[in-house]
Amino acid sequence: MINYTFSLLTFEYYLLVLVRIASFIAVAPFFGLGSVPTRVKVGFSATLAILVAQAMPGTVTYDGMLEYGIIVAKEALTGLLVGMSANCSTYIIGFAGQLIDMEIGLSMAQEYNLLTRTEESVTGNLYYYLIMLLLLISDLYRYIIKAIADTFTLIPVNAQIFQWKYLVNGMVQFVTDMLIIGFRIMLPVFACCMIMNCILGIMAKVAPQMNMFSIGIQLKIFAGYAVFIVTVLMLPRAAVLISDEIKTMLRMMVKGMYGAG
Repeated sequence: MINYTFSLLTFEYYLLVLVRIASFIAVAPFFGLGSVPTRVKVGFSATLAILVAQAMPGTVTYDGMLEYGIIVAKEALTGLLVGMSANCSTYIIGFAGQLIDMEIGLSMAQEYNLLTRTEESVTGNLYYYLIMLLLLISDLYRYIIKAIADTFTLIPVNAQIFQWKYLVNGMVQFVTDMLIIGFRIMLPVFACCMIMNCILGIMAKVAPQMNMFSIGIQLKIFAGYAVFIVTVLMLPRAAVLISDEIKTMLRMMVKGMYGAG
């Protein structure tokens, strides 16, 4: 039998810990997906908050409910920023898929992704499920849970110092990394389509009676997915790039909130 007692001060502290963790879980990779039931998110957040509050106990001082409400808002913003910094790195997968579909001619074929609750391209969905599966079996979710728990050591409750200039610079750097990583993922398909466009251009000059437009559309689709099948062994490397970017964004966001930026 487990006996657990707490005072009003510890309960107020626990609520603040719960707000940060629940905000993080709501938007974090894996945990914030639309397929995860809300009751599971709430239960997991409450359980994790109890463990964190017991492992790193603390107190909070405030004058009146208005100041306490401001502290709650700060904790919610902290959790959302840390969670979104990790989740936005997964958008690189969809970005790479859209580039590939644009090259092979499937950019108009959009479908609804139930996990991200957004419209994505066919190849983007395929890449998303495969790479997220690789990230899941690599135990990245453990790193994410440890990251939000460690924020209470680096950023105690009501001790945030938002370095907005540093955070904005970090997001600009993320956009740069997204373009680079996305292009690296779609580079094999891009190279194949570029060579095919050169060949079709030469054939159009040699045999102008042939309709290269209708032929090229079909050839690009077949060639694009043929290259994807051949280069499927490169997906673990792409998963490593996404994983490294998630860790980089988490460190950048946390660093921008405890005054070290």
